[in-house]
Amino acid sequence: MQILIELAPLILFFAVWKFTDIYIATAVLMAGMLLLLLWDWVSTRTIPKMHLLSAVLVWIFGAATLILHDIRFIQVKPTVLYWFIALIVGGSVWIGRTTVLERLMRTAIPAGHEVAPATWRNASLVSALFYLALGAANLWVAYTMSEKTWVVFKTWICVPLGLLYTVGIVFWLLRGYEVKDGPKDEPQAPA
Repeated sequence: MQILIELAPLILFFAVWKFTDIYIATAVLMAGMLLLLLWDWVSTRTIPKMHLLSAVLVWIFGAATLILHDIRFIQVKPTVLYWFIALIVGGSVWIGRTTVLERLMRTAIPAGHEVAPATWRNASLVSALFYLALGAANLWVAYTMSEKTWVVFKTWICVPLGLLYTVGIVFWLLRGYEVKDGPKDEPQAPA
């Protein structure tokens, strides 16, 4: 359910774009991001940093799109977000004791399963490369293909790719993990 709530602004963007145009869809996306932040606050009394970052970028690039009547601004927004993620995740390999990826994904790792620091570093570098490539692909599609192709790419290719990539990283981090059985009942001695 939470993933649907997080994707609601993008789904609304696509639906509105399908029946109107990119400018109205951008305004709906901006309002949807505000509603997402309000939902976060009402339901948890916190606002996740990634939601806030994404909302601020949508508002900045969305406003530029609407004011200047130029879709290139909203088309560049995903690349800016992906490259920012790549910079933070990749840069944390050299800054700090634990990588950002470890801090974000530690809760997905079962208690008792140890992931080596080198694995966290490698996963962070691979993640940085993934997001750099995704940002470059977004720019390429935005500047070489039609608006329709870009909207479909952003909605139905980038988002699922990001989700699949995250699942893949979790499986990579869990390799070698074996579920440990709980305490077994001792056989009773005959009476």
